Amino acid sequence: MIERPAGEREGAAVDALHHDALQAGESRARARALLERGHEEAVLAAVLRRALPVAFLESVATLSPWAERPRLLARVVLHPRAPRALSLRLVGSLQWRDLAEVALAPWISAAVRFRAEALLRDGLPDMRLGDRITLARLATPALLPPLLADADARIVEAALQNARLREEDLVAALRRQDSVRALAEGVVSSHRWNASYAVRLALVLQPRTPLPLALQQISSLVPRDLRRVAEQADLPPLVRLAAEGVLDAPQH
Repeated sequence: MIERPAGEREGAAVDALHHDALQAGESRARARALLERGHEEAVLAAVLRRALPVAFLESVATLSPWAERPRLLARVVLHPRAPRALSLRLVGSLQWRDLAEVALAPWISAAVRFRAEALLRDGLPDMRLGDRITLARLATPALLPPLLADADARIVEAALQNARLREEDLVAALRRQDSVRALAEGVVSSHRWNASYAVRLALVLQPRTPLPLALQQISSLVPRDLRRVAEQADLPPLVRLAAEGVLDAPQH
């Protein structure tokens, strides 16, 4: 007898378990009995990506040993049919990568996504550097402010590359009293953000922006904003004088 390759065997196991789960329907007793037969975690994880009865999802989340496996709990939370109350109960058990995926999933209840974002935000100080860099690249807008305020330039650079970063959020980050030097430097070196007038203006109006970087932006400002810069008392004198100089220069 020819033995099938491992991939085919796993695929067959996934199909069989999925078929049985559908047959069990919304019977919790049948769903629990099905899960108690014993399955490979990879097979159950694959099944949880398919259409399933709610009773099966609830059984996975409550039956040992599956209820102790964060990978499987994440698949339950991410399932389109997972009840909101169940997802809210489980989301606190997820690892940071799964929390990030939950936060990004538009089909999931807003309450669940907000909870995932809150857990990620609270966990930032304890995350490893590499994990924070990865999160900065894929974070939702709600998570970007603390990442843009990080003292590590690598995290700030990753956040600036995030496709979900909006101009208004970056401007708000630049206006913060605790705005970090790495943010100003990253913005100036970013082709995407250095092309934004609102961002360049925010750089000049931020007293903490390194002097050379602020002076680089002066000549690109319109007269109305040059006057604003010249009159802002908390800016370095050289920045204010440069704005006045551009205003007084003859126009060609």
